[in-house]
Amino acid sequence: MPTPGQSSNGSQETILDPASTSKTLPSTPTKTTPETRSSNPLPGGKTPSPTYAASPLPPPIYTLIPPQFKLLPPTATKNFSHATSFTSVCINTAIYLPYLLSLCLRAGVHFHRAVFTHISEAANAHHSSQPAHIVVNCTGLSARKLGGVMDASLLPARGQTVLVRNEVDGMYASSRTEDGEEEMFYVMQRAAGGGTLLGGSYQKGNYDPLPDPNLAIRIMTRAVKLCPSLTNAKGIEALDIIRHGVGLRPLRTGGVRLEKERIGDT
Repeated sequence: MPTPGQSSNGSQETILDPASTSKTLPSTPTKTTPETRSSNPLPGGKTPSPTYAASPLPPPIYTLIPPQFKLLPPTATKNFSHATSFTSVCINTAIYLPYLLSLCLRAGVHFHRAVFTHISEAANAHHSSQPAHIVVNCTGLSARKLGGVMDASLLPARGQTVLVRNEVDGMYASSRTEDGEEEMFYVMQRAAGGGTLLGGSYQKGNYDPLPDPNLAIRIMTRAVKLCPSLTNAKGIEALDIIRHGVGLRPLRTGGVRLEKERIGDT
């Protein structure tokens, strides 16, 4: 049974790769007969996709994880060099996060809001009035300015989205767009009437919290072009906009910092 906020209809997600006449693929997949596929079992008893069975290289790991993974035929990949399809989920965070909060409250977790200027102050914020033995620092971008941390390796990766009431028959995403490396394409319909999310962007070092109208136009234009069912091919004017959103993803040069450290008595 799906958890609250999780799509229960087994949505098909399509990942697209924009067409490029100069792009060279690392290997050329080869079609095989059913007999060839059955003679190339994978660990755990899985059978490789017919596209990868005859390849001298092992199938990419992403072909083994999602259910119903398959490569789409060229006739289904207009404007793209190749595309894949698989079953995935889309979580409506507006429903799912309160659900997780309720589970924590039921388990006896205490929540407290406070402003700290130094990481060591968090050790004295325990509801028991006793000093905490462990403090888990998940402050994201705030770790740049938090005393005792001051991690200058952190920077934002700005994302911008448009939430609409229009519905689609699946989820769609592309590995890149024609509008530059900092822009993305995805269409994700949230469960339980949560609307459809159109994206997006990945702008490193951009702290602007306000929506960019020009970027919003490009996001919507890409969405209706690559997913015509959004508006029945009527253009962005037929999008029923709920709101524009901006989020600053925490990004860290050198990768995620995951280590223990003693600061003061904690």
